[in-house]
Amino acid sequence: MISDRNEVTAMILSAKVSKGIKWGQVAEAIGLSKEWTTAGCLGQMTFTKAQAETVGELFGLSDEAVAWLQVVPYKGSLPSAVPTDPLIYRWYEIVSVYGTTIKELIHEEFGDGIMSAIDFSMDIQRQEDPKGDRVNVVLSGKFLPYKSY
Repeated sequence: MISDRNEVTAMILSAKVSKGIKWGQVAEAIGLSKEWTTAGCLGQMTFTKAQAETVGELFGLSDEAVAWLQVVPYKGSLPSAVPTDPLIYRWYEIVSVYGTTIKELIHEEFGDGIMSAIDFSMDIQRQEDPKGDRVNVVLSGKFLPYKSY
């Protein structure tokens, strides 16, 4: 018996390694971006029944695990402490160093509000460079102004 969504994530990661599956392959199979699909497989998004069944087939999941993929997850996979994984820490560092700059520039351009992480897209690509390949990340979120009431 599966007790939470984290168990399904562990099953997916185990099967991914043992079967040599790439996130792009999963995304292609369900017809969505590799970024959203990966977030879903890692427990941060809710799959439709058809998407969950496809993910289940690819990773050899039980019917119960497929059902868990359709449950709205508790979002936010990081602990509240400073992350120790070097790659995730660098994102934490980027927000720590540039967060106020990003906030200031968004407010100057759009006004008082936030960038949605719900009406949102992300694209991660390799950018070849003779000095060493670069990671190109594009984040795009709808601007949501605060309203007066």
